[in-house]
Amino acid sequence: MITAIGDVLRRCYERGWITSRDGNCSLRRARSVYLYVTPSGWRKTIVHPEHMVKIKFANGQLQVQPGTNPSGELHMHYLLTRGMNRTRAVVHVHPTHVVAAMYRGFDLQKICKDFPEIYRYTRIGPAVPALPAISKALGEATAEALGVTETNPAGDYDIVGQANHGVCSMAPDPWSAYEHIERLDHICEIVLASGVSP
Repeated sequence: MITAIGDVLRRCYERGWITSRDGNCSLRRARSVYLYVTPSGWRKTIVHPEHMVKIKFANGQLQVQPGTNPSGELHMHYLLTRGMNRTRAVVHVHPTHVVAAMYRGFDLQKICKDFPEIYRYTRIGPAVPALPAISKALGEATAEALGVTETNPAGDYDIVGQANHGVCSMAPDPWSAYEHIERLDHICEIVLASGVSP
């Protein structure tokens, strides 16, 4: 599954959802004490298993080894994986139509209620307000929007939009997380093309 992270990021790059050094992903296997996360600033078109940063959970906290350079969004990945006893992949990218729809003023939860091809498979949470990238505030607001808490590590939703920024999706594997993003971006593209107003 770690190999799939690179495959997913290359697909996101091909679709224009990230530029070469944008985006980040993580994976924590079931009952593992390790989190694998993409390195900060690394070209996402050449992410392979040996490039992933391996970080150990100890006493509920991450032990980042000196000399490693994990994603600047590490706090967000930590919050979304810390309590899981099942495998979880987290994908954070910037899909064009989703970001555009939010910027135009659409409520992602509301517009998706009209399209069964997404709501049958993907649970969309409330939007995260515009917050600085790589900030703890963004990580905490994203976890809250996804419904992830210490007592509910599974969360209530699969994906949330982050205003003026992107999305954060989580699933049992990287490709399933990607599919949540793909569905949401497709619906946003349809809504934007329709010409309706928020």
